[in-house]
Amino acid sequence: MAGFISYVEVLGAAYLALTLAFYALSLRIPAAGFAARLLASYAALLIASAYGVVVSICFRVVGYHRSGQWATGRCFKYVMQLTTGVTFKIEDPHDYLNTIRPAVFVGNHQTELDVLMLGCIFPRFCSVAAKSSLKKIPFLGWFMSLSGTVFIDRTNPNNARSAMEGAAKEVSSQRQSVFMFPEGTRSYSKEPMLLPFKKGAFHLAVQAGVPIVPVVAANYSDILYVKGFMFKSGVIPLKVLKPIETKGLTTADVEDLTRDTRNLMLKEITELTARHRGQPMKIPSGETGGVVKASGAEATITS
Repeated sequence: MAGFISYVEVLGAAYLALTLAFYALSLRIPAAGFAARLLASYAALLIASAYGVVVSICFRVVGYHRSGQWATGRCFKYVMQLTTGVTFKIEDPHDYLNTIRPAVFVGNHQTELDVLMLGCIFPRFCSVAAKSSLKKIPFLGWFMSLSGTVFIDRTNPNNARSAMEGAAKEVSSQRQSVFMFPEGTRSYSKEPMLLPFKKGAFHLAVQAGVPIVPVVAANYSDILYVKGFMFKSGVIPLKVLKPIETKGLTTADVEDLTRDTRNLMLKEITELTARHRGQPMKIPSGETGGVVKASGAEATITS
């Protein structure tokens, strides 16, 4: 055991020295800052994950396990701010994050840095949604189960409605909010944009009868641009939009709801980015309000 601890200490010291070396090198070579903050981010994620396991177990014992991801996210937020100088500034004048519960929160998905965005905005009694198959993965699945993750059964990947039935019951009965990225994957875009939306989050909201709360972050390619190996410190603006009520809606309304929410979010992202960069607002051209027809790999885009 003592030998293992010594090995971990040496490995940790070497990792720290390498990270600091890249930070020092970035004073002359800006690209080195990408490597430095990348290494610091992985270390922050490891620290937050270890903290998350412990705090989720403790919360579970006292009956507050559905706040486990909130606590873990806040830990990641502060460690990232300390080690990389990156954080998100939240604009939520009506305090929707803390007063609307349960709800389905939806956000734009740009890069891996969106994990930090979740850490900054996660309200109490909120979790991510995840495939039920992830329960079986050691450590990750255990943490997700301990911290109150809402699991989605995607046995039939082409039927978004049936996949959300169990999750909708849990959201309603446990008053558990959920955060989802309806784009389904990261865009890595240099300019404000949205990929076509999948409809799962909107089926979930309609079936559970809870509001949709859009959360939009400005395009932050000026802080992190993976394709250009650029990663700088900075503050990224984020805005919580007015909740969209779903009571009285049915499955037949989901496609319109998805399209309208996407159009609203795209408009707000464009305005927020322009304000962040001190530029005049530009309206993206060629947008058709695309909606993904199904949640499976064979999804198609419709206007």
